[in-house]
Amino acid sequence: MGPKAASGFYLGRKPAALLALLLAALLLALAVLGALYGRCLREVEELRAAAAPASPTAGPEEEGAGCCPPTPSPRPSPGSRRPPGLWDNPRLPRALLPLHYELRLWPRVSPGQPGPFVFSGQVNITVRCAQDTATVLLHSSKLELWGAAVRGPLLEGPGGGGGGGGSTEVAELWLEERQEYAVLELRRSLRAGGRYVLQLSFRGALNEDPDGLFLTRYTDQGQSSMLIASQLEPTYARTVYPCFDEPAMKATFNIIIVHHPSYVALSNMPAIDTSEMKDENGSLWTVTTFNTTLKMSTYLTALVVCDFDYITRTERGNEIRIWGRKEAIKNGHADYALNITGPLFSFLEDLFNISYPLSKTDLVALPDFREGAMENWGLMIFQESTLMYIPRDPFGSKKAMICLIVSHEIGHQWFGNLVTMNWWNDLWLNEGFASYFEYIGASYMEPRLPLNKFFYYQTLQPVLREDKAARSLSAREEKINGTFSLVGLFDILTYSKGASIVWMLSSFLTERLFIKALSSYLKAFSFSIVNQDDLWTHIQMVVDAQNEVQLPASVKKIMDSWTCQNGFPVLTLNLSTGIISQEQFYNKRTENNTTYNNTWIVPISWIRNGSAQPLVWLDNSSKMFPEMQISDSEHDWILLNVNMTGYYRVNYDPLHLKRLAQLLEKDPKAIPVVNRLHLVDDAFTLAQAGYIEIESAFELTKYLAKEDEMFVWYSVLSNLIPDNLENILINYELYPFLKKYLLKRMLPIYHYYASIIRQNFDALADDYFDQIHLEKFINTACWLGLQDCLNLSSELYTKWMENPDNEIPFTIKRTICCYGVAMGSDKEWDFAWKMYNHHNSTGIDKNIMLFAMSCTRESWLLYRYLQYSLNNSLLSSDNISIVISNVAATEIGQRIAWEFVTENWLLLNERNGILQKLLGVMENFVNTDLQIQELQLFYNTTLDKDLQIATTEILQFAKFENKERRKLRARFTDWLRKNIDD
Repeated sequence: MGPKAASGFYLGRKPAALLALLLAALLLALAVLGALYGRCLREVEELRAAAAPASPTAGPEEEGAGCCPPTPSPRPSPGSRRPPGLWDNPRLPRALLPLHYELRLWPRVSPGQPGPFVFSGQVNITVRCAQDTATVLLHSSKLELWGAAVRGPLLEGPGGGGGGGGSTEVAELWLEERQEYAVLELRRSLRAGGRYVLQLSFRGALNEDPDGLFLTRYTDQGQSSMLIASQLEPTYARTVYPCFDEPAMKATFNIIIVHHPSYVALSNMPAIDTSEMKDENGSLWTVTTFNTTLKMSTYLTALVVCDFDYITRTERGNEIRIWGRKEAIKNGHADYALNITGPLFSFLEDLFNISYPLSKTDLVALPDFREGAMENWGLMIFQESTLMYIPRDPFGSKKAMICLIVSHEIGHQWFGNLVTMNWWNDLWLNEGFASYFEYIGASYMEPRLPLNKFFYYQTLQPVLREDKAARSLSAREEKINGTFSLVGLFDILTYSKGASIVWMLSSFLTERLFIKALSSYLKAFSFSIVNQDDLWTHIQMVVDAQNEVQLPASVKKIMDSWTCQNGFPVLTLNLSTGIISQEQFYNKRTENNTTYNNTWIVPISWIRNGSAQPLVWLDNSSKMFPEMQISDSEHDWILLNVNMTGYYRVNYDPLHLKRLAQLLEKDPKAIPVVNRLHLVDDAFTLAQAGYIEIESAFELTKYLAKEDEMFVWYSVLSNLIPDNLENILINYELYPFLKKYLLKRMLPIYHYYASIIRQNFDALADDYFDQIHLEKFINTACWLGLQDCLNLSSELYTKWMENPDNEIPFTIKRTICCYGVAMGSDKEWDFAWKMYNHHNSTGIDKNIMLFAMSCTRESWLLYRYLQYSLNNSLLSSDNISIVISNVAATEIGQRIAWEFVTENWLLLNERNGILQKLLGVMENFVNTDLQIQELQLFYNTTLDKDLQIATTEILQFAKFENKERRKLRARFTDWLRKNIDD
């Protein structure tokens, strides 16, 4: 997230002079206050330092934590002027290796407490010294530290786990803030081979920012409540307790949580004891002690302190509890999650032949959790909407989404928790495999979900669009350092490209060998760490032990070509010669970007004339396959990448692409459904990127009257009529040709679905793709002016107006409300406004109605709607940019919105944070070069210099885009004119 841009407004000389005087006075006042504050702060810190050892956080032994009291040491000082040393390295030295943590945490939160909130604690870390060192480095960020001490060496052998030895004096404790280290300088060296205990007390702020240890406010059964939870991946454990915060530095943990008696405390392991203690004010607190964890990374340590209810059942000795707001649990919203969690665990246990090693698993639904879900061992945390299923939820696909997410997190119990990547450069070993097995698990639990279609739509197709060769899936360790760069790894490449590579690997190995290799890998590295070469080694072992699957190279050589190179290939097939060549795919193909020599070892599944053929491999930049030479017969055809198991695009020569188009017209079912979508999507993508002519892609749409899969229709319509181009397309001669061409092909499937919508929409409840894709289809039919579609919208909207119980099916509600308002008058608009303000309207309901009100074809209603946006009592200021954008996107609203913005610019600009949003909205106003000039002139008179430069670049790009669109529209119009009657 970049810096906020300055707002653009201008002052005369007198106001400017007055402002300067006020500013000077303000600065003087701030200087005085700063001096006073600094003096007070020093006094407070001195008092706090004096009091710290006597506080309940300073002596863990007296509270039964099993740790010895720390020896007083100097308070930490910043290390900004230190000489170069170990602390300059972004990776921890391996002189000390953690074995065990005794961790005590005390979030100082009571119900109804106003804040600010803090937490405190102590940690005793048992370490093994691998080489002599007098400097101890461990991670600490945003924590106040004191009481540093080192005990040991500890006695070895039975009974010597925590006793013996002595202590080593800490000469200085200081902080290296850049690398987030706490540095303990010792009077003498720790000796290699010895075990020692590092002791530290700490204190930190408990904020509502959902990283590290955080507080969340929510409402349950009409009452305001608070809870505390943790999110430590990738490097936020160090913000909660001093630790060796790298995934390879696994250890066991004994965790104690001190909390208010009205809350329950949860952690990775089952609670084994609760007791009571009093603080310095005599207030009573509960002390919950948890069993020792398995050996794990710091980012998996977790806690939740809450006032939730739960439901439970036991599966194969694993007690599973689903926690949530009391209201949600009472209403049965956790039932679906409980029903699938146990069977998913059992399914993966049987698949890998490896038992889940814990005796309890908590799944906690937080009302607000930014990450969506987190796989902490024994304590998985979810955003409430990703775990709780409301019976008769308007999202017909919600159950599938919950199943996917729960399956993903359970997959992590093996990939990530049991076996962990050595460093974040191989994060895909965690996330790629969990993302793959989420589909395997979901298809097991919900067999009606077609696995191939599901994976292609949700994972493979999106990542092929987003993989712009910015980075490789796996990188060298030294390239990945610092929290900022680590957080950036949690992106679509790591998750979806990782899953797609695993999908391809499973396909060419066969599922039997793939699972056998994974089982070997997981057993060999349980409770340990790996890099991707360890995986390749175990797969190679399985491949070498059989003769069924023969590979053209080692597993490592094949797979490194996919994980260690940026981007992916496009294969070009010349069927007259049988030659297949490969090159790196670029979103815009130019002479400059075709000079790279990236070569992948590509598995090619293929069919000829409907019959499956043996897998072949492309292991050079080009290769001849005599078996792929075809005759001149129109009945002789070849299709590559069957069911999209490979991570690449296919560019057929123009003659063969036309032959495939003709095959689709005669018998679309001859090509598998995923490949029909793939064929269309590849053709349009390759045309937009400059690999083929756009007319070749258009040819593939002729057959659509015979296409009965909404899954395919969605992709076709998304390519032909992108949502953001509807307003552009309707204003040109293209529209009447497009209308005639498309409606002729849409009518058969339209009438089928219109009948279902009118008679029994619930009949579609079990079809995931109908649920999520039907809206685009119905919207296109109405946009093209199909009278029955417009009538359908009016019918459903009128029934809803007459009786609010006649709810419009949610999956098509946005379109029906839009055209219901468009076909009506102010009566329909006023009803939309009423429903927007209804007390039962959810955030999604409100967004739908905000959109629908912009669809009116009455200019005066649009003017009134825009005026409403200026009134905070009618519409939240957060919605101003949404309203303007929605209006500007309509045919008649574009000019109205432009006039509104220019006339009210100063007033709009005064609204906090609105400028950046408005600048984004303004792009909706420009479809022609004249409009671009008009907007540029407006910017030049209203914005400051920096913003003028930035917006000029944006508008220049818009001008280029307009030029390209004009060319494309002309070619599309010409093609439609020639093919309108086909």
